[in-house]
Amino acid sequence: MSEFKIEQAGPTPARLGESPVWSMAEQALYYVDIAAHQVLRLGADGRLKQWQMDAEPGCIALTGGGLLVARRDGLWCLDTASGEEQQIAPPPFDPARQRFNDGKTDAAGRFWIGTIDDARAPQAALYRWADGQFTAMADGITNSNGLAWSPDQCTLYWTDTKAHEIYAFDFDLATGGIANRRIFASFEPRAPGQPLEAYGGRPDGAAIDAEGCLWVAMYEGARLVRLAPTGELLGEVRLPVRCPTMPTFGGPDLRTLYVTSARDGRPQEELAREPWAGCVLKLQTAVPGRPPNLARR
Repeated sequence: MSEFKIEQAGPTPARLGESPVWSMAEQALYYVDIAAHQVLRLGADGRLKQWQMDAEPGCIALTGGGLLVARRDGLWCLDTASGEEQQIAPPPFDPARQRFNDGKTDAAGRFWIGTIDDARAPQAALYRWADGQFTAMADGITNSNGLAWSPDQCTLYWTDTKAHEIYAFDFDLATGGIANRRIFASFEPRAPGQPLEAYGGRPDGAAIDAEGCLWVAMYEGARLVRLAPTGELLGEVRLPVRCPTMPTFGGPDLRTLYVTSARDGRPQEELAREPWAGCVLKLQTAVPGRPPNLARR
């Protein structure tokens, strides 16, 4: 992959930026700061708007008239015009032990949301929100991340960040069913005593492009990787932040790749070297992404 020019999309750092979603209608980027309990909107003019939440927002989905916000305390609807919040479902898990994490909407409007276990035990799961109810779809992992669908809607990708593995499922768009879970890609864990500079990172959030290639943020690896539909590594983009969290495509032509990042809990000497840590970054790609799907309440 050729060299990329990395820029700041906005100068205000988040503690734990996640779940970027591009609004085609507004030409604006929505994302969350999990640690600060905020939902944010970054406009094309660089202005930032914030909504304070009462619990950690793990991810968001566009509805065409606001946002669905998956929080530790359940699924909420946020009216971005008025700021009004309304809970539409309690969490399908014990919020004293888990919270919602990464989530995405499929082409039929179903909102898929994974969880993370506070004790980092392999008890997290993947839920599907459809027709007013949650359905548990997969389990047995620790940190649910990296949801994406292939352009032909036949494959669902799902990541366990702690395990350093990305999985693929056969996906049925008509029914919302998944089957045949398998390892799509795996990465080397950090060895005891291994310096961060020699560690490639662990897979976090992901985005799919128009060619069906998966762009993956490698947390603690200071890079993005682009994987072919076969799982083959096609290339990487080095980033000026140690902890990228999730990419998404945006801009009028969907060729701007936005990347959220984290600074919470990072060593002070690292933050001194990385003034952009926690900021949203952006770069231009030759291959466009795909517009986000709208979720049904």
